[in-house]
Amino acid sequence: MATDFKSIPLIDMSPLLEKWDHPNMAQDEGVAQVVRQLDQACREAGFFYVKGHGIPVSLMKEIKSITREYFHQPYEEKIKIKLSAATGYRGYQRIGENITKGIPDIHEAIDCYREVKHGMYGDLGDVMQGSNIWPSNPPNFKQLMEEYIDRCTDLSRKIMRGIALALGGSAEEMEGEIGGDPFWVFRIIGYPAASISNGHDKADNDVGCGAHTDYGLLTLVNQDDDIVALQVRNKSGEWISAPPIPGTFVCNIGDMLKILSNGIYESTMHRVINNSPKYRVCVAYFYEPNFDAAVEPLDMCLQKTGGTKNFEGAVYGKHLVSKVTTNFVM
Repeated sequence: MATDFKSIPLIDMSPLLEKWDHPNMAQDEGVAQVVRQLDQACREAGFFYVKGHGIPVSLMKEIKSITREYFHQPYEEKIKIKLSAATGYRGYQRIGENITKGIPDIHEAIDCYREVKHGMYGDLGDVMQGSNIWPSNPPNFKQLMEEYIDRCTDLSRKIMRGIALALGGSAEEMEGEIGGDPFWVFRIIGYPAASISNGHDKADNDVGCGAHTDYGLLTLVNQDDDIVALQVRNKSGEWISAPPIPGTFVCNIGDMLKILSNGIYESTMHRVINNSPKYRVCVAYFYEPNFDAAVEPLDMCLQKTGGTKNFEGAVYGKHLVSKVTTNFVM
């Protein structure tokens, strides 16, 4: 359960990444320290920064740079890859098309998902059927993003092994039928500079992304280094800023991990308000369970929480589709 945290912890992942596939990784003191830090962060805040993650900082910067280059093109160019139901909800959406709790978000984005082929998940996968549609400009956009997605998938799997240990299970606890063939969601997002009216910021009307929790297991956020915009809500309802720490990811846990842990770990409410006079970019990678996974509280977590299920189970793909199909004005 989230606490009245005032800041978000920073965890060095390098000891975990070094031993992530060793049979006795849990006995390694370096790994054990990371696991303790993950457990505390997931219990208290549901958010943490990671460094020592193995993804080159140069690539993280290049991803943000090419994102900015894409969004700074004319609207006519961006709309060539327009998101629609026919594209499997993949592609570009203009400012105000994404909705959070009925209110338009002040951001533009490209939405991407792991490919879903015809018949892959029966009727469950029909809505999400398709491949990502990438812009032809900038020319190396697709190649760069796909390399980055592969790296984020690999990193997320390793962090999830640490989280499985933190919950008291084996490193493989979140694999197999839960996440052995993980789905992923990828959002490339641009937030306009703050509106200025009569010399005053209209911050209350400039919510880049309304308060929400994430759907899956783990999110990796690569945000601009010089703009503070992400805010996380603590137990008292205070909004705590998550200022950028260059070279790190901001990570948070999602609804599916909340269910698996039976509420030991909470998916924390967060939002984005860009009060800066500068355009902000952010690239968010969401590591999810298997698309057809039936997610229920784990037995080991039930035992730790009195034996009663605190949450109904969910089929991940069904949960995702219910969100995706109600998040847009088309």
